[in-house]
Formats: sequence, C-alpha cells, structure tokens
Amino acid sequence: MKGVILCAGKAKRMKPFSNTIPKTLLPVANRPLLEHCINKMTRIGINEIGIVMNPQQKSIVEYLSLSNLPATFHYIFQTEQLGVAHALASVQGFVGTDSFLLLLGDNLTAEPLETLIAASGGDKSALLLAEVDNPQDYGVAEIRDNRIVSIEEKPKQPRSKLAVIGTYLFDANIFMAIQHIQPSTRGEYEITDAIQWLIQHGFPLTYSITKEPYTDVGTLQRWLEANRWMLSRQLGNEVQVGVQTKLENCVLKGPVIIGNQCTLKDAVIGPYVSIQDGTDLMNCTIENSICLKKARILDIPSTISHSIFGQHVVLQGIHMQEPSLRFILGSDSHLIFPVSGGKEDANE
Repeated sequence: MKGVILCAGKAKRMKPFSNTIPKTLLPVANRPLLEHCINKMTRIGINEIGIVMNPQQKSIVEYLSLSNLPATFHYIFQTEQLGVAHALASVQGFVGTDSFLLLLGDNLTAEPLETLIAASGGDKSALLLAEVDNPQDYGVAEIRDNRIVSIEEKPKQPRSKLAVIGTYLFDANIFMAIQHIQPSTRGEYEITDAIQWLIQHGFPLTYSITKEPYTDVGTLQRWLEANRWMLSRQLGNEVQVGVQTKLENCVLKGPVIIGNQCTLKDAVIGPYVSIQDGTDLMNCTIENSICLKKARILDIPSTISHSIFGQHVVLQGIHMQEPSLRFILGSDSHLIFPVSGGKEDANE
C-alpha cells in the first residue's frame, strides 16, 4: 500500500509563522507535523509516500532529502489550491489502481493507522471519525445501522457530532468520484462531496470512531493544544534534553522537550514546553509554549504562557506588573526593552 500526504495548503491562519515555514514543517513536540504523519505510515510498513505540495515549498524537499526517514518520497506539485479533492486528483498517476492511505499534513491523531486498515476489511474505503462539540466546522458523517448514509461539509444543521478528521483509506474509485463532483459554494472541490458520491452510487465505505487525542493544526491555539497532548503522550511527566545543551540553576517541570545546543540559565521551564535547537533562555519562566530554533528569551520577570516564538526571535528585558504574559512573535522578530535608566529605544 502507498501513502499520500497533502501539504500544499496556504495556512493563512498560521501566520506569521507560515510566512517563513510551510505549515507542515512547523514543529509539534520538536518534530515537524509532516514527520509525525510519515512516521505513522512507516510504522505499518508504508515506505512509498506521495507528498502533494506547492512548487514554492522547496524547504519540504530540502528537509526530507536530509532526513533519515525510511521511505521513498514522490513530490506531486499542485499549482492551485482548490480543495482536498482537487489535490487528491493529482495523485492518481502515483497510486494507480491500488488502495492507499491519505493523511492531511496538518492533522495529528494518536489513533494508529492499523485501526483504519482493520475497519476497511481489506476491500472497502474507510474514514476515521471522532465525536466533536463543534461539528459545523467539519465534514460530518451520518450513521445508521452501523453504516455511513451521508456526509456533508460544514453543515449549518449537523446530523451528528461525528466529524471526519483527516485520515482516510481509499481505493481507486475515489478518482472516479472526484471527476463527477463540482466546486462547492466556497469554490473548492470537497473531499466530502466525493465521498458522498461513493455512498450514493453504492461503493463500499466503512469507518472507525476514535477516542484518542487528535488536532487539526489550523490555528495558533490548536498548534499549542497539539503540542500539549503530544508532549504528554510521548513523555508523560518526564523531561528530554538534547546533546550539548547546558543547564544552570534551572527548574524543569515535565513534560518538557529541549533540543540540542541550547543554553538555559536561571530559568523555570514547563510544563508543556518544547524548545528547538540552539535556543537561549535566561532569567525567565515559561510554560505551555513553543520555541523554534535559535530563539533568545532573556530577563523577563513575569511568567510567559501560551506563547509561540519563531526562529531567531529575541525577547529581552520586559518589566511589566503582570503575573503572566503571552507573546506571538514570528521569525526574526526582536522585542527589546532598555534596562531601567537606559537611553536605548525599544525596538520591535
């Protein structure tokens, strides 16, 4: 079986970070979203994977070419982003007539892929579903007598709370379905419309409902949520520290993951903090946050919480009468305040 991962989305809601890094390379627990998807596939023996991407996302090719991931990657370029079904149509030449697993590259789920393969019975398409509180934000499946009878994208009046969460097993009939659908009111070829076509024309389709954690990492808040549960799942309450990282007078409250060649001094870190390589944290307290490569956070007396720091960010010397501060700083941002009585201007 082959695998397909869709990575070509524009990620407008992930700015400013997606301005410099493709969304699927943004880290959760210090590993890119894309790598989490690839690892799920290789664990079950899928080692030939199609990556659907925008031609401008050259950093995806660069990252995978330098990785040691046990898979062969086929790059399929999508010049227009007109919906999931539109992206999926581009992989027909890659998958041929075989069944294949499809993951959305910005979705994380703890459910193993074996669950979906078992649900398919070896000869059916299958969807992974989860019960959600806001079904109007998802594609929603209606189930009767243990069978999917309808599926609708972002319905105003959902017929159930069972949402499609970005993990699919399809056979080649999905390509025929895509050829028969029209763009939705928002101008996109919806994968839910293609699945509905399969249902209406009697093609076998089954499902599995997961109760494991999952996140569509489509907003900054959901990025932080995904980082939190992924750290908990991987580390429990433990702390993981990379090589050549220096710790001096620090308190670490797991789960915390710290990359290589970092320097931490007089700092309280955690819980739920991921720190990428080359980061310096001194005289600060940070919880529930993400620090990308080579960030520098220095001399902040208030607790930093629910924050995201891009690559090469510098945050220094903020003295405010607040118990907790939140920052969303994109790559190469500098926010530096002068020491008391200094003559420097504040810069951002």
